[in-house]
Amino acid sequence: MKQLLYLHGFNSSPASIKARQTGEWLAARGLQDHFVCPALPYSPAAAAALIEQLFARLDPADTTVVGSSLGGFYASWVAERFGCQAALINPAVRPQRLLIDYLGPQRNMYSGETYVLERHHMAELASLEPPAITPQRYWLLVETGDETLDYRDAVAYYAGCRQTVIEGGDHSLQSWTLLLPQVMAWAGLVA
Repeated sequence: MKQLLYLHGFNSSPASIKARQTGEWLAARGLQDHFVCPALPYSPAAAAALIEQLFARLDPADTTVVGSSLGGFYASWVAERFGCQAALINPAVRPQRLLIDYLGPQRNMYSGETYVLERHHMAELASLEPPAITPQRYWLLVETGDETLDYRDAVAYYAGCRQTVIEGGDHSLQSWTLLLPQVMAWAGLVA
């Protein structure tokens, strides 16, 4: 059975707008049983362990991962680790360098969970960076108006991969609902 694994971003959750839009889109077509969207722990090592547990029951050949921002980084690790395909929404490239500026107290804007982001979390992220990218596994979806991440970093990092670069927009990928039917078809969930 085809599955879609959605991985949310930093300080986000399954209640994020894109995760909800994705789940609702699939549910409206009777495909809610094909949607998996875990609440990822703030610790990268714990997030990776949770994802590995999910793949104990997910078939990589039938699974497409959609990852947003930090979830896009995790999706790249998943695609290379398990050999599945991944759609990356404004993905974080080398987040261990990006998140260094956020060390210290954090609060998840959806769950209210508080925690401290520490240096060892950056080492955990670095350990998850794939040594190489297999271009045919990926579809990169970015908007040039991303105020959080420089879309050009992702375009360069995922060179050779299928890429959709949309002028304007922002980090939330405003065009996500327009792209959903194409991404779900690519994932084999709809014709």
